[in-house]
Amino acid sequence: MSLEANKSTVVNGKAVLGIELGSTRIKAVLVNEQNQPIASGSHEWENQLVNNIWTYSEEAIWAGIQDSYRDMVRDVKEKYGVPVKKLAAIGFSAMMHGYMPFNADGELLVPFRTWRNTMTEKASEELTDLFQYHIPQRWSIAHLYQAMLNQEPHVKDITFMTTLEGYVHWKLTGEKVLGVGEGSGMFPIDMEIKNYDRTCLEAFDKLAAPYGFPWKLEEILPKVLLAGEEAGRLTEEGAKLLDTTGELEAGIPFCPPEGDAGTGMVATNSIAKRTGNVSAGTSVFSMVVLEKPLSKVYPEIDLVTTPTGNLVAMVHCNNCTSDLNAWVNLFKEFAEAMGMKVDMNQLFGTLYHKAMEGDADCGGLLAYNYFSGEHITGFEEGRPMFVRTPESKFNLANFMRVNLFTSLGALKTGMDILLKEEGVKLDKILGHGGLFKTKGVGQNLLAGAIDTPVSVMETAGEGGAWGIAVLASYLVNKEEGESLEDYLNNKVFAGQEGEEVQPDERDVRGFDEFMVRYKEGLAIERAAVEHLK
Repeated sequence: MSLEANKSTVVNGKAVLGIELGSTRIKAVLVNEQNQPIASGSHEWENQLVNNIWTYSEEAIWAGIQDSYRDMVRDVKEKYGVPVKKLAAIGFSAMMHGYMPFNADGELLVPFRTWRNTMTEKASEELTDLFQYHIPQRWSIAHLYQAMLNQEPHVKDITFMTTLEGYVHWKLTGEKVLGVGEGSGMFPIDMEIKNYDRTCLEAFDKLAAPYGFPWKLEEILPKVLLAGEEAGRLTEEGAKLLDTTGELEAGIPFCPPEGDAGTGMVATNSIAKRTGNVSAGTSVFSMVVLEKPLSKVYPEIDLVTTPTGNLVAMVHCNNCTSDLNAWVNLFKEFAEAMGMKVDMNQLFGTLYHKAMEGDADCGGLLAYNYFSGEHITGFEEGRPMFVRTPESKFNLANFMRVNLFTSLGALKTGMDILLKEEGVKLDKILGHGGLFKTKGVGQNLLAGAIDTPVSVMETAGEGGAWGIAVLASYLVNKEEGESLEDYLNNKVFAGQEGEEVQPDERDVRGFDEFMVRYKEGLAIERAAVEHLK
């Protein structure tokens, strides 16, 4: 749209704002009625390790939100010469899960415990056993139960507990709510009622009864809402908290706050059943929308939901491209030592394309990209390594191919459970992230790894702040009875099919052969962890 049209959208209060609090950046994105970004702002921040707990202070949260909002307003003024006074809708998103408990006076009882903390192992195991439902360590309920097991004195004073975006939303609107996608990372969701699982609630209250707390679990959890439901409006106090200049008017409707997993699904148009997305960068994870529940509990697979309440299987791996990037940098050093000037895009492209010339199974080579531990294969620590036998076909093509294969090795372990053991049906997967930047390589190899068509779209790079802005836009711009799937297909992604590649039989076969070697060789990785200190 033209500058004039976007200016008019801002002046008439038709623009929609999405803000996402990521691990290292808070980003604000303003979109027009066509869901196109028209202005943005950001704020860099870092978590702190305080008393061995990864956290962000309340002061840092609000300073960051205010700064990213101010930066977005500055962008609007520079582009269109107008202030931001009215908005059609607002949405907040943040890094998933974690723990923020409050007392009756609205005071935070302990510093925010983020998803990075791995101190809830006992609670995670006991609750998984109790509920017969996998409860990852980062989930809010695991943090609460661990605090109970540790006999932390604050637990008796809790009147409300929530996640980061639920906290921000509450302070701006007065409403104690969460989108169902993020709610599903606090506590198991019953797919029939699209609300907290009653059997699990009762089981937890029975477990907590001997402690004698004055609360029942349901009383302290946020209310769960679906995409498209109004989740409150900006209060006078909230408007002053968000916009310290006082220019922003109160009364703006909010969509339900969602986690970054949910906004990622929206940003990649993968919320319909039999679809999913893979995000591949420093870490890699897949989100697969299921048609029915899994037959049993798998520690490798987390169960969450889409913002509309459909069941999603999540395979989350800690390691993806770090080791691959380290090898590419080694080739850069070599080229520079030979007096060549190196263009990194060209270097990545050349080496990645070389991998496509290698043997289907990487010529018998083996590599592990474990910079850190990998829970899917049972490692608390990692050691990056490359191994071959005297008979392996050791050449550049196979070397690059094995390092690309292993970047998806842990992911394939989890995806094989879904696709081969559980028989989950997938029509397509959408890939986004750094692994897919070189055309015709990462996308093709992922298709081979999971034997499923893979698409890559331009908008996949817009990210979660845009995803939550789209959810806020859906709240106010949807037509009567229009589902989120239809809204995304017809109003947001229309004509953006992306480039799809079908799995190549050679890659599928080669990946399966490689995975036999990968699983056999885990004993070598274990020895490296134990003996290389």
